[in-house]
Amino acid sequence: MDGLLIRSIEEHLPLEMIYLANNQELSQRKLIVKEVNDDYIRAYCLSRKQMRTFKRENILSIMPDSQSKHRYLH
Repeated sequence: MDGLLIRSIEEHLPLEMIYLANNQELSQRKLIVKEVNDDYIRAYCLSRKQMRTFKRENILSIMPDSQSKHRYLH
């Protein structure tokens, strides 16, 4: 996951994420990662159109945005 997060920072690669909030609510978001640390990621949420902070432990799934012009290469 770290490689994908770093690539989003470096290339402004949009990612799709499934996230479980503290209130147990699931959400699917499109975002561009701006900062990464051991516990959190800071990202611009394309859905909410603002910067958001996400707990890494609550990220259930993350992958390149399937509708993006960019393609993820291993």
